Amino acid sequence: MAAVCTVYTTQSLNSSCSISTPTKSHLGFNQKQVVFYSTGKRSSKRSGGSLITCSAGDSQTVVIGLAADSGCGKSTFMRRLTSVFGGAAEPPKGGNPDSNTLISDMTTVICLDDYHSLDRNGRKEKGVTALDPRANDFDLMYEQVKAIKSGVAVEKPIYNHVTGLLDPPELIKPPKILVIEGLHPMFDERVRDLLDFSIYLDISNEVKFAWKIQRDMAERGHSLESIKASIEARKPDFDAYIDPQKQYADAVIEVLPTQLIPDDNEGKAQPSHGFHAEGSSLALTLASNSPTALTVTSAMRLDELIYVESHLSNLSTKFYGEVTQQMLKHADFPGSNNGTGLFQTIVGLKIRDLYEQIIASKAATPLEATKA
Repeated sequence: MAAVCTVYTTQSLNSSCSISTPTKSHLGFNQKQVVFYSTGKRSSKRSGGSLITCSAGDSQTVVIGLAADSGCGKSTFMRRLTSVFGGAAEPPKGGNPDSNTLISDMTTVICLDDYHSLDRNGRKEKGVTALDPRANDFDLMYEQVKAIKSGVAVEKPIYNHVTGLLDPPELIKPPKILVIEGLHPMFDERVRDLLDFSIYLDISNEVKFAWKIQRDMAERGHSLESIKASIEARKPDFDAYIDPQKQYADAVIEVLPTQLIPDDNEGKAQPSHGFHAEGSSLALTLASNSPTALTVTSAMRLDELIYVESHLSNLSTKFYGEVTQQMLKHADFPGSNNGTGLFQTIVGLKIRDLYEQIIASKAATPLEATKA
């Protein structure tokens, strides 16, 4: 069973910086269907258009929000994204070893789980999940994101995923790019209005279940039964509080399962990945002299990825082979042997391009004002 990735661009999202694009592009991935489209920030419609814009205003720090349910690949995506901007993403040096924060040369990624107002036992006592707004401190979230965006350091709390407790806070200094990732970056209107760009990872239940099992059993020591029970308990709150944020996102990446091997009900199939494209500056495209479709066989060999890259254009790379270099640098990351990692890397390059246009727009504004 094949799948298709579609890139939709829409009307302007804001007013400062712009990227002209055609209406849409189609890219294919076999393992999962991956759909990356842009939406109006305050509209749930997926309409066609010709311009994507993003406003960073005069803030010192550009803020990007990434929303998704637990186990949807946020952390891996963030590591790939920060790598694209330069430097390895690492926890704060000399700080809490269980910190959720990642810092690289230009970026700081904070996990919004740190704004849980109830620890694991507190949520259990009150009968609420971490997705429930009552288990989170949105006032503090807003105050601290606003402060960082304005160039002010904050003492951010830490939620310890190992112990389920709230640890002492850590100092977060304003970076050039702040990424807030977690369950609720677009839930609170005040926080949402601070975002310069927002992404929603829309992962199907089947894929989410498989990824969450892999992560929580291997990294957090949870049992299969507890993971299944947690997923079922969280679903009503996910539908009520997390999924509606999709309507506010500037970009949505949707991942759907495919069945490549008959009777494979355990999701163990190693799929193949195909690319089908037409021109768009938001999407990678096949070179004009290439076939209309390119297929990469199931277990994608990273040492042959340069061949795939040579047949693609509009990648927003700085040099030939940058996609391959990024993939090889993080060969041990989940999804590196299939289209998931490749697509995350390409989206990261597109976000870097958007950031550079934001900065160029900010630099040009005072100059234009002087001339006027």
